[in-house]
Amino acid sequence: MVNQRRKALERLWIGQCTVYEWKEVEDPITFVTTHKEVILHEEIKCKLSHKNISAISQTGAGAIVVQQIKLSLGNEFEIPAGCKITVTQNGKTADYARSGEPGMFIDHQEIVLDIFKGWA
Repeated sequence: MVNQRRKALERLWIGQCTVYEWKEVEDPITFVTTHKEVILHEEIKCKLSHKNISAISQTGAGAIVVQQIKLSLGNEFEIPAGCKITVTQNGKTADYARSGEPGMFIDHQEIVLDIFKGWA
């Protein structure tokens, strides 16, 4: 049953993502350790979705609109906090950062994302 649900979900996953982590890497020749962007996972099938959340201010300042960005992908992938995720979907590519713990489900995970602003 899980397999059929997963296959149905994967038909909706029209994007691909690559996950990067900022790691210490030692040069094998000089033995100097530097920080570099390292690929953890590449070309993962996924789906990026957007949801607008609005709240009306009690002070009369107007409505506040916040956009929530969510990434759905297989739950077999470990996506660490603070990593960079490059998503390509519908002909557009953008960089995001994982902002919270993933929602884990039987056949997939959902991760709330923020716009990537650079490595901390």
